Amino acid sequence: MYTSETFVRVRYGETDQMGYVYYGVYAMYYEVGRVESLRQLGLTYKKLEDDGVMMPVLENHSKYHQAALYDDHLKIVTTIQEKPSVRIRFNYSIYNGENKLIHEGETHLAFVDKKSGKPCRPPQYFMDVLKPFF
Repeated sequence: MYTSETFVRVRYGETDQMGYVYYGVYAMYYEVGRVESLRQLGLTYKKLEDDGVMMPVLENHSKYHQAALYDDHLKIVTTIQEKPSVRIRFNYSIYNGENKLIHEGETHLAFVDKKSGKPCRPPQYFMDVLKPFF
């Protein structure tokens, strides 16, 4: 299992009229956590795309425990619990500044060949980097 942490501060534009983080913004926080977790491993979406592999989101699930507010400092814990194949699942736990769990989420992505648009296996270098965690 691979786990990483990323931190973000809630910006004013991410909140609704009540000062709560708008529900749709959590998908963006997932992306931040996902991209940064791969970056911490030395992997980037840019390299994958340059190598002809896209990673579209197939599923997105959210569970709200408590609202995040404007200017909160959030910790996004991103976990890959299973070795990827043609699909990869990311789990997210978001904590507020008091380290209280306020949100959980999950996304399922596929590896897709950029030219054919068909599912494919991840590049070998991707699997090699993740191998020590599984």
